[in-house]
Amino acid sequence: MVRKSLFLFGLAFAACGLMNPAATAGPTTLLHEIFQDHAVLQRDRPIPLWGDVRPRESVSVDLDGHTIGTRADAAGHWRADLPSLRAGGPYSLTVTAGSGARQTLVDILIGDVFLCSGQSNMELPVARSSNAEREISLSASDRIRVLSVGHATSPTPAAHFQDPVAWMAAAPATIRDFSAVCYYFARELQKTEDVPLGLIHASWGGSRIEPWMSAGGLESVGGFDAALNLLRTDAKDPAAGIRLFGGLWESWWTAHAPTHSTPWEGTPTGEWRPVPVPLRDWKTWGVPELANHDGMVWFRRSVTLTQAQADAAGSLSIGAIDEVDETWVNGVPIGNSFGYGTERTYIVPPGLLHAGDNIVVINVLSTWDAGGMYGPPEHLALRLSNAGTVPLGGGWRYQFVPESMGLPPRAPWEAVSGLTSIYNAMISPLEPYALRGVLWYQGESNTGEPDRYRGLLTALMRDWRQRFGPDLAFLIVQLPNFGVPSSRPESSNWAALREAQRLAVAGDPNAALAVTIDVGDAHDLHPPNKQTVGSRLAHAARHLLYGDPAPASGPVPRAARRGQDRVVVDFDGVEGALVSLGSARPTGFELCGADEPSCRFVDASVQTDRVILTPGIGPATRVRFCWSDAPICNLYDESALPAGPFEIPIH
Repeated sequence: MVRKSLFLFGLAFAACGLMNPAATAGPTTLLHEIFQDHAVLQRDRPIPLWGDVRPRESVSVDLDGHTIGTRADAAGHWRADLPSLRAGGPYSLTVTAGSGARQTLVDILIGDVFLCSGQSNMELPVARSSNAEREISLSASDRIRVLSVGHATSPTPAAHFQDPVAWMAAAPATIRDFSAVCYYFARELQKTEDVPLGLIHASWGGSRIEPWMSAGGLESVGGFDAALNLLRTDAKDPAAGIRLFGGLWESWWTAHAPTHSTPWEGTPTGEWRPVPVPLRDWKTWGVPELANHDGMVWFRRSVTLTQAQADAAGSLSIGAIDEVDETWVNGVPIGNSFGYGTERTYIVPPGLLHAGDNIVVINVLSTWDAGGMYGPPEHLALRLSNAGTVPLGGGWRYQFVPESMGLPPRAPWEAVSGLTSIYNAMISPLEPYALRGVLWYQGESNTGEPDRYRGLLTALMRDWRQRFGPDLAFLIVQLPNFGVPSSRPESSNWAALREAQRLAVAGDPNAALAVTIDVGDAHDLHPPNKQTVGSRLAHAARHLLYGDPAPASGPVPRAARRGQDRVVVDFDGVEGALVSLGSARPTGFELCGADEPSCRFVDASVQTDRVILTPGIGPATRVRFCWSDAPICNLYDESALPAGPFEIPIH
């Protein structure tokens, strides 16, 4: 997660070819590392297999008596597509190179493979879900196989995973830390679909949607060209990337700071107070303005050096920081990293230090929970080759930044808030593994810009289909309720993002929505009831992929029309009839005019597959339903699936 450290091990390994399994695992490792014992391969379509051998070497592949031959290219890469097979197994898979080298995999199943991805609610493990210990104790199933992809980033698309991966059968030891949503989906699906299931889990808590998309996918959306160019510059020359981004950061600050101050320069402006020791979360300092502060704080320290020290090559270690730092030495940006309490070390460019006082300035941004510089003190130091180490554990001063300043630009190489780097490291190595579908549970981190999300989600689905096949299905989890319920109509970024998810799915014939507006937690961003989420995803999959005529998502609005003194909302996807739970009437309906203040709650009544809103007179032009961060929604159908939030025009 932390980048540009003093020891660029990953780059050095890549330069030496050490990240190619064919170069490290010996001549008997012929297959890409995604292919291992216990793997599940996708049924009913050609099965792509690939790996590395010697340049131009012949390769023979055999699976259950189905044999195909191919030849590697000039770089030693090979690919062979086996014919489609029905569900079954276990089988053995053998790959033989022209040299005689052979690799055999055992216990291979043919079934349906799903990729489960997104942010923290997809990442949340079974061990943190409701009734966890009992669920774990009952999890053994040789017909469910799981594989987890570790957190990783890369500036360019990678062919191999940075950390080892392994296929494992579901069991208490393997399911405890596996994605709860992903596992519960498979468990529920197998109640009706007698087929082996392979689950690939690749998610990252706090991640926006943009880092999960390829550069081409982002370019198709538009508006990312400058950031992508900066990312390309950084991949070729990290020091140049840091300088360019530092200039953008400084320009943002001077444009937004009330006094146009430049805190990173040598002469401090404003009040700088001593940082309490030991270094720790600023919310625990006892300073009222920092007690609930999610935003920025400046940190500053002077370092006195001799001429010999200033002439030495050096690196700056600033200890653990939560969560984003922009760091300057003598007014020159030298690093920017993201991480939750992770340590950072930056190279100090030659000629930047001088004899006498040198100034280290750090802007720390924390957007959630704890924030600040954590130390420990002995880890903060200026390390100078052949000139010793200068401790920096104490003597820091800080300056508060009001939240009204807004949020600074984020570096495009950031893990969870940047562009394309998670896709490059965690999704690209999967290509072109055959998949039946994708489970996508993400959006919380994009609620600050909900108007862009529909286009981004549509582009992500298109992007991944270009890599895994045009018929790749998407099962999208709509965001649940979160926060304090409101007693009056209000604007809501969470509601707007749910609507973006709904519209993206409605415009895609190979996507379905799992509505979760009734399974959230007002005080917990990570509601533990993941069983219901998995069940609704399985319900959507049965409709979309397995021919179940039952609607995928429960009641969905078809249209709103004006009648005499009323508005009628017609619904599709209703099993039986609409019902209102806990009340004679459904709640959460609003009639709105052109602007937000015009919205008002209205009475509603149910008639089989429609809802009647009264009074429907006045300037109303649209209907909103369950439109807030944490709405109370009680409209269902007789299958017990809820009607999801929506906003539609009145015709």
